[in-house]
Amino acid sequence: MQVAKTIAEIRAWVRRTRAAGKTVGFVPTMGALHVGHVSLVQAAAAQCDCVVVSIFVNPTQFGPGEDFEKYPRPLEKDLALCEQNGVDAVFAPSSSEMYPRENLTWVTVQKVSEPLCGRFRPGHFRGVATVCAKLFNIVGADRAFFGQKDAQQVAVIQRMVADLNMPLEIVVCPTVREPDGLAVSSRNQYLSPQERREATVICRSLQRSAELIRTGEKDAARITDQMREVLGQVSAFQVEYVSIVDAASLEDLPRVQGRVLIAVAGRLGSTRLIDNIVVDAATK
Repeated sequence: MQVAKTIAEIRAWVRRTRAAGKTVGFVPTMGALHVGHVSLVQAAAAQCDCVVVSIFVNPTQFGPGEDFEKYPRPLEKDLALCEQNGVDAVFAPSSSEMYPRENLTWVTVQKVSEPLCGRFRPGHFRGVATVCAKLFNIVGADRAFFGQKDAQQVAVIQRMVADLNMPLEIVVCPTVREPDGLAVSSRNQYLSPQERREATVICRSLQRSAELIRTGEKDAARITDQMREVLGQVSAFQVEYVSIVDAASLEDLPRVQGRVLIAVAGRLGSTRLIDNIVVDAATK
């Protein structure tokens, strides 16, 4: 497995790979890898000849007071996991390699970056879009793989790629969950044992929304009210939002129709958690 610390190194590796007639799948990560990331690597390996994983905790997507400094960085463990799962190359740059000078050029994807998490993390999606644009330009992959759990990030990246005519396909893979339903996340390790048990309330609220839609409920306010009731069973969970939006545009929907994203965000202690499901109201 090739480990590249510089842009020149990973570009040279990709050039050699392409010269051999091979396709490249790319999994961008911030490290602290888990089974969710492994599922993306497996999807990339199934669809492409070679797999590149990036490991970079991107400072420009963290706001003041967020967890940039304490975000886990177990690089050696991450590299071992990549090698065990057949990754061909890892790009693990430093911040100075990615941002060697004051960054004056930013990618802002309007509208889809503004609702949901955008209301609570100003500037976050500008940082996400910019670093992904940089990584796509550096790696030059055929396909990039993202998890459905980060649904708004996916929508932002898909729109950026389409609007800027970037020559790669974005592949969205299902959310990976623990046996009790909690969506797998690098930030779950921040949770205390009690908070970890309580965090399953998020999945239960999403399951409740799907049940209501299956039984014919279409009023978004009534659905989100019942979701909030479920979330209220854990008094420590501080709700940021409970939303039902169009799955593509992320616009709020007064009534459930077509393909919808049902999303929840909130905090347990100091840990911010997000989760979502997509429901096709035409068939549910």
